Amino acid sequence: MQFHHYGYVSGDPRVQPAAGVGIDRPAQLPDEVDVLIVGTGPAGVVAAAQLSQFPGVTTRIVERRGGRLAIGQADGIQARSVETFQAFGFAERIIAEAYRITEMAFWKPDPADPSRIVRAARTLDDPAGISEFPHLIVNQARVLDYFAEVMANAPTRMTPDYGYEFRGLEVGEGEYPVSVTLAHTVGPDEGRERVIRAKYVVGADGARSKVRDSIGCTLAGDQANHAWGVMDVLANTDFPDIRTKCAITSGTGGSILLIPREGGHLFRMYVDLGVVPETDAGAVRSTSIEQIIAKANDIIHPYTLDVRNVAWHSVYEVAHRLTDRFDDVLPDQLGSRSPRVFITGDACHTHSAKAGQGMNVSMQDGFNIGWKLGHVLEGRSPETLLSTYSAERQVVAKNLIDFDKEWSTLMAKKPEEFENPSELEDFYVSTAEFPAGFMTQYAPSMLIGEPVHQGLATGFPIGKRFKSASVVRVCDTNPLQLGHQAKADGRWRIYVFADPAAAGAPSPTTDLAAWLENAPDSPLAATRDGADRDAWFDVKVIYQQDHTSVDIGAVPAVFKPQVGPFQLTYLEKVYATNPTADIFELRGLDRGGVVVVVRPDQYVANVLPLTATAELGAFFAALLPAAGHRTV
Repeated sequence: MQFHHYGYVSGDPRVQPAAGVGIDRPAQLPDEVDVLIVGTGPAGVVAAAQLSQFPGVTTRIVERRGGRLAIGQADGIQARSVETFQAFGFAERIIAEAYRITEMAFWKPDPADPSRIVRAARTLDDPAGISEFPHLIVNQARVLDYFAEVMANAPTRMTPDYGYEFRGLEVGEGEYPVSVTLAHTVGPDEGRERVIRAKYVVGADGARSKVRDSIGCTLAGDQANHAWGVMDVLANTDFPDIRTKCAITSGTGGSILLIPREGGHLFRMYVDLGVVPETDAGAVRSTSIEQIIAKANDIIHPYTLDVRNVAWHSVYEVAHRLTDRFDDVLPDQLGSRSPRVFITGDACHTHSAKAGQGMNVSMQDGFNIGWKLGHVLEGRSPETLLSTYSAERQVVAKNLIDFDKEWSTLMAKKPEEFENPSELEDFYVSTAEFPAGFMTQYAPSMLIGEPVHQGLATGFPIGKRFKSASVVRVCDTNPLQLGHQAKADGRWRIYVFADPAAAGAPSPTTDLAAWLENAPDSPLAATRDGADRDAWFDVKVIYQQDHTSVDIGAVPAVFKPQVGPFQLTYLEKVYATNPTADIFELRGLDRGGVVVVVRPDQYVANVLPLTATAELGAFFAALLPAAGHRTV
């Protein structure tokens, strides 16, 4: 964590100095804003937390409730989300309070007595070591709390504006073209409407999204005609795996997905309520908690469940629905105008809860649109950047729904319907990378390069998230995860994996460093006048030698930028190979050296040779203003 560069910090270093719009931030919702986010769900708070790092952008997030969420419906946190938490600075704290999934047990009918269930298999949750981060279970409300803390501690001092309900919007002309009608939901002004004008609006207002309706989008898809009762309970039971994630299939029909919760006692059960007749007309949703508990007891026979307290319960029918676009640009308008209104999370994709994907995919929606809005509004990138949001995230949501259809269908099968007795656990293991959040791979675009030089870095596939590995920081000899040093601060990352030459010796690495530092077509040249050299780009070098062989004094200046008002030399961007876990071997990096470009949301954007300065400059040319022309 970098601090003291603006002077001695005696308090909590996570609280950044107020800057820009965070200085004397108005307590009341202003009439004009740059970005208005509707809804404080996972997608909304991640977008807000990212935008809170842009001091020059006025962002407000409104919520119809009168205060914070107390009990959230989502609880599964996949490893990709924990990577995101690391970027926002709270992964270690949330891991400490969460339940950690390490195995999954599969229970099936006893062949000798199908009325009883027996444990048939156990599988590791991440047998392939997809991520160094764990799979967690923690209440959605706590996730939102952590992001709210990030917002409040950011330069913009952002906090949610509670008690406002979205009524409608119109997109017009002018500096603030989106007119949004809100209504007070609490207090003496309850029911009174007011109009907010915004440059952009992000709808994160759930499956019944009014923002989605206002831009003419509809969710299209199908119902699976299968109902599930879900309950978070405190109970006594003789079921031996009550603190282990389980898929339970009974011989008499019916299934349970058991999810232990944080805190040591609470657990969640998704209880199979069976096929819903077409004539049901929603009657299944009136299933009582007593009926759900009774069904659970039938399924886990010969074990019993004595529920002592119900924290929350609900009944839902599996639905798989998706919008055809995630913004307000109609198909016949593509290329003719930029979007002004975006939808995220459940507003544009719904599916079953059993794969634990809703909150996780929604957060990546928010991360994706958040940094892009920040770059456009601060003048770092052209407005055309915003069109990539719908193009990228709609494909991800479609893949999610296709996966969830298969998983939820398998979970609802009766034992006799499986062609292979191990079909369920085989599917769970073989598809582990998808629910963990690591199958996303963005297609080539203005943000993603063509894989012309992919062979130079086979372990960093272009379009996929940057997979961390261990390195040693030279200045203090600390072994660290390289990916963990990238914060959600809106900066691009340029990782220079050096050729074999010593630091500072004539080499392609030294030539690249000189180009980055001095060339007019270097991406660093676009950084606004008066800003730190690393304000827009975080440039790191990783040498092939061990740390004792790297002369930090000989390392080129671009890897040791001067920062803050005192222009202090920052030494923490220089790394060496960890001899016990060589990143060059682990990630298939060419020993001749390679440049890996990573987006602000942690996805690999390009892989290039050290000598490909023209290609590197051309890649960023479409994403940046002219050198030295950026002004606040």
